Amino acid sequence: MSIGFNNIPGSGLVAPLFAFEVNSAGWHDSVSRLILVGHKTSAGTLADNTPSVVTSLSEADALAGPGSMLREMYRISARNAPAQEIWMVPVPETGTAPTWTLTVGTPPTAGGLGVIDISGERLSVTIAPGDAAADVATALAAAINGYFDDLTGAMLTVTAAAAAEVVTVTSRHKGAIMAEEDFFVPTNISGNWFATSGALTVATGTAGAGTPSLAAALAALGDEPADMIVSPWADTTSLDAYQAALSDVSGRWSWMRQSYGHATCCNTGNTAAQTTLGLGRNDRHATTIPRLPGTPHAPWLWAAGFAARVIPWLSDTVTGNVSRNQTGLVVEGLAPPRDRSTWWGYSARNTLNKSGISSWKVTADGKVAIDKLVTMYRLGPSGQPDSTFRDIQALFQVSGGLSYIRTVLADEQGQKALADDNPGNLAAITTPKDIKGSFIHAYEALVLRGVFENVPEFVQRLDVRRNAQNPNRIDVFAPLDRVNPLDVLAANATIYQQYVRT
Repeated sequence: MSIGFNNIPGSGLVAPLFAFEVNSAGWHDSVSRLILVGHKTSAGTLADNTPSVVTSLSEADALAGPGSMLREMYRISARNAPAQEIWMVPVPETGTAPTWTLTVGTPPTAGGLGVIDISGERLSVTIAPGDAAADVATALAAAINGYFDDLTGAMLTVTAAAAAEVVTVTSRHKGAIMAEEDFFVPTNISGNWFATSGALTVATGTAGAGTPSLAAALAALGDEPADMIVSPWADTTSLDAYQAALSDVSGRWSWMRQSYGHATCCNTGNTAAQTTLGLGRNDRHATTIPRLPGTPHAPWLWAAGFAARVIPWLSDTVTGNVSRNQTGLVVEGLAPPRDRSTWWGYSARNTLNKSGISSWKVTADGKVAIDKLVTMYRLGPSGQPDSTFRDIQALFQVSGGLSYIRTVLADEQGQKALADDNPGNLAAITTPKDIKGSFIHAYEALVLRGVFENVPEFVQRLDVRRNAQNPNRIDVFAPLDRVNPLDVLAANATIYQQYVRT
């Protein structure tokens, strides 16, 4: 092949010259972003529907406000993916903020200790001898407002005010989802006076109402990197918004944009509610994490925790992590439902996965671990069962693999002229055969990286040809065979009393 130049003219230079033209040979460098979509408080400086990078908990406090939903989403995300690039986008609130009342009974004369769990965080109040109910209520309200876990950095997404013996707890945010805050008085703590009959009565006050519109926040992402978009809302309107933003026709996955991305949300409900949601959808660009009623931590923490735990693997198209089975990955900072009888067994988890809902398990030491993350895709174009895009790994293999192939093609075939043949072996000319070679080269590299497999079959099936109507266009059929996660290992253990030689 002739030596080509981008800037030094190929002819017309007469005066003596010793010159170097400096060009990039090209190198694919993937960018991985986790996008958190949620609410901020009025103390947060970030404007609504405005994406911003956040690199520390102190920045999250400044941008989203201490104790806000977004701040807590960042906290648990950073705990599960400490080196991950994380961005946040606040969405405006709508509706009504839920409230609860905590009514204190007559305290013991000798004093004691009161312990309550709020959204998975444990608070304790010291009851001094002679304290009245109003004194305990005041101390409890102060404990709620001032709560901060020195080890994890956790704060509460509620505030409190005491009036006589009643503590009124109010969510920091409006919306129906905020009513999923959990209040629980533990009975297994020795000396917990709150656990005695009539000591502390928890009741729902104002019901939370309203669901925010996510359209403006998702549109604000434009075509900037947004590999994983995390939002707690799993209602129909929100799911439709994710589907529109990531659409294969006109969204981030369309041929015109190719910016890709995936959405992760959380749905609270029993098995029937989860499967009903899953069977009513068919979207390969969304993953729903199921959360059972009676779960200590809130849905925004479940969505953020699960997404952050897997994004380092799903973004890794270099060492094969993108293709791996994820079963057993512990999600840091989440507690399972208190009622062990509700934990899903294999049959229920299998049903959830086939319905387009992901699944989790509980480890022997009581931690929440990933079982299998799936998309909400179940049916092909004609309504037939189709598992091609069921695994969440598939979407990240495709987006990561195609991004790499595009880089190789741009580096090797960009700014060329097109001909059927190149008898002069000119650097400025490319042919369908040359382009096919670049495709094969890129595919081979992705096979070595553990993303795709079976190079010989790919070479045999790959079809690169010049368009019959447009001589400036090349059409390619690229059959990509992705590596599959090892989800099931079945063995027939046949037991012999004694091996008998025949």
